[in-house]
Amino acid sequence: MALTGRDGIRSARRVVVKVGSSSISGKNAGQITHLVDALAESHGRGTEIILVSSGAIAIGMPYLQLTSRPVDLATQQAAAAVGQNVLIYRYQDSLDRFDIVAGQVLLTAGDLEIPAHRSNAQRAMERLLSLRILPIVNENDTVATHEIRFGDNDRLAALVSVLIGADALVLLSDVDALYTRPPSEPDAELIATVTVGDPLTQVTFGDIGAAGVGTGGASTKVSAARLAAESGAGVLITSTAQVSQALNGEDVGTWFEPMQRG
Repeated sequence: MALTGRDGIRSARRVVVKVGSSSISGKNAGQITHLVDALAESHGRGTEIILVSSGAIAIGMPYLQLTSRPVDLATQQAAAAVGQNVLIYRYQDSLDRFDIVAGQVLLTAGDLEIPAHRSNAQRAMERLLSLRILPIVNENDTVATHEIRFGDNDRLAALVSVLIGADALVLLSDVDALYTRPPSEPDAELIATVTVGDPLTQVTFGDIGAAGVGTGGASTKVSAARLAAESGAGVLITSTAQVSQALNGEDVGTWFEPMQRG
């Protein structure tokens, strides 16, 4: 049964949480501890948590002496190869405080489009969850090409939520909700709830997240939220700073009402 409101996230059986690059890299690298605290609390209540985490390229950049996100594919792949290793280490190091083991799952768009690959990915994540392992999913940037990329991890998170039949999807960034216009602009109003079929004609889209490290924005989050909500998952858009409140079902962020599953 679909969740009737954001308060249902606290008791949901299965929740996908997506965090953006700008929330866990650079000056915000310390937020991994805060994020893991919230994930561990939810995991401890018995919720099956799947984390979709961006950040491999952003975290790998300093190790390649890069000061801005590379534009060529080969350097992006190199940065991702280094950064993914560091990213998973940081998560596991923090999860050790709660005796939770992470399982790394790297996907390409083809893995969710080719039936046999899709079935394998679904089976692997189902088994990890049954073993109480916390899957950490990211796009496999080291082998992905421009032609077969998800485009951003918001879409990847939505597709993962569909793949495993999640009850809720929580999309985290450095902005606390969806607004009628970029929140830095005058007269921007927070949108608390988006009903099924709402065209959001009142919204003027700008970028969400710090420039230079992420690839998603408000429009990609809305597209991902619609995709997940149409599959029956309730979706909450909020900030990484409010992840604990979000997973406790408190009144934060923007809630996309899910369609009823057949």
